[in-house]
Amino acid sequence: MKSISAKAIHEAVRDMIMDACRLLSDDVYDAFTKAHAEEESASAKEVMAQLIENADLARNTQLALCQDTGSAVFFVDYGEDVKIEGGSLEQVLSDAMVEAYDKGYLRKSMCHPLTRKNTGDNTPPIIHAHVVPGDVLRIRFMAKGGGSENMSRVAMLKPAQGWAGIRDFVVRTMAEAGPNPCPPTVVGVGIGGTFDLAPTLAKKALFRPIGVRNADPEVAAMETELLAAINDLGIGPMGLGGKTTSLDVKVEMHPCHIASLPVAVNVQCHSSRTKEVVF
Repeated sequence: MKSISAKAIHEAVRDMIMDACRLLSDDVYDAFTKAHAEEESASAKEVMAQLIENADLARNTQLALCQDTGSAVFFVDYGEDVKIEGGSLEQVLSDAMVEAYDKGYLRKSMCHPLTRKNTGDNTPPIIHAHVVPGDVLRIRFMAKGGGSENMSRVAMLKPAQGWAGIRDFVVRTMAEAGPNPCPPTVVGVGIGGTFDLAPTLAKKALFRPIGVRNADPEVAAMETELLAAINDLGIGPMGLGGKTTSLDVKVEMHPCHIASLPVAVNVQCHSSRTKEVVF
């Protein structure tokens, strides 16, 4: 049994959250520079230049990449041979998030769904925890902005619609999203499972680095085809036209019921803010 102190987790998660909201990851930054080099229209090049400048300013000033610092979303792989000393996982993550959003001057966006009264500290975080073999605790964080999340969709397709139906649904979702999710986007697609699992798969897919394909060659080919189809829409950076509507598409699949074909699209804005810590 491996013991990990709640204090150590708190400090690491607090710092991870602030870094995620200030420091654009290398894979996304590199995708920006690649898109800037490959774009042909003046407006698309200018937008990409501004996104690169914004990332540089955030890194140099230690200010947030975007004013919408989002919902705090965690995906946790909790080793069955791990014991947390001094607190529960949920409470530790929540407390670390609260401190990070306060200390890092990050906007607190969580509110009551009907009265719209702000919770005041960005609680509660969204936690997806999975018990896994071993003694490793892996905590992944995503700051999920509202503009991109609002463009996400889930559908229960007929099994006979197959890949053609999935492709049409994903591309139509991104066409209807247009400039709203602040493209160039990163697109997560969940195929299979159940009504509730497909969106979770789609969101989990967004943690995979830009350019890293699914290990299954069949699924990897789907990602490549979807990315090309979405970029063929010509929406471009910030919806001003261009070749780069999305930086990448990530697909995760799961077996589903013989009568069902759940499909979900989770859209991430250009400020794809993810980070992880492992104990």
